Amino acid sequence: MTIAEYIERLFPQFEPALKTILIENATLRDFQGGDMLMQTGQNMRSTVLIVEGMVKLYREGEDGQEFFMYYLQPGNACALSMICATKQETSQVMAKAIEQTKVLMIPIALMDKLMRDYRTWYYFVIETYRMRFEELLFVIDNIAFKAMDKRLAFYLKKRAGDLNTKELHLTHSEIASDLNTSREVISRLLKKMEQAGEIKMYRNYIEYLA
Repeated sequence: MTIAEYIERLFPQFEPALKTILIENATLRDFQGGDMLMQTGQNMRSTVLIVEGMVKLYREGEDGQEFFMYYLQPGNACALSMICATKQETSQVMAKAIEQTKVLMIPIALMDKLMRDYRTWYYFVIETYRMRFEELLFVIDNIAFKAMDKRLAFYLKKRAGDLNTKELHLTHSEIASDLNTSREVISRLLKKMEQAGEIKMYRNYIEYLA
């Protein structure tokens, strides 16, 4: 698909003049699963809009341990790239493609103009901030208030809903990383969920049944 086709399909709320300026200035980039879109300390020169695939945002500790924040899907923008690009600051998070992904890169030089001249872009940015803030509140609530079995159940439910599929191609290690726990704990809890009829585990994926 062309940039114009992606914008028409995923961002129909944008006013015609905004669509035109994005088509004229945005670039389309491809990332393979595992590729990094953003790293800690990186200078951001563009705002990122996801048009295909899925991106995982996380913080990385000094010991290399990952702290999962949230996923970005087609139609989403990276709020942190907007902030860093606008304020010309370096990134404090990591962003990694978890499957083949395409993104629109919008130059930092356009940000002030887009916010000033295009109301639909302004509202899009505000809504993006709101959604990401709610995602972070969800992460905090899970860490602070919920037991791991509840966190895991909700994680699988949300992932199935986000992807609109019951086949979740996730390893136990990936889930453990996202939930900031050990692989052994996740394997034990998944086994309990399978015994309860909530999931079914196969060699390469988990089927969500609940």
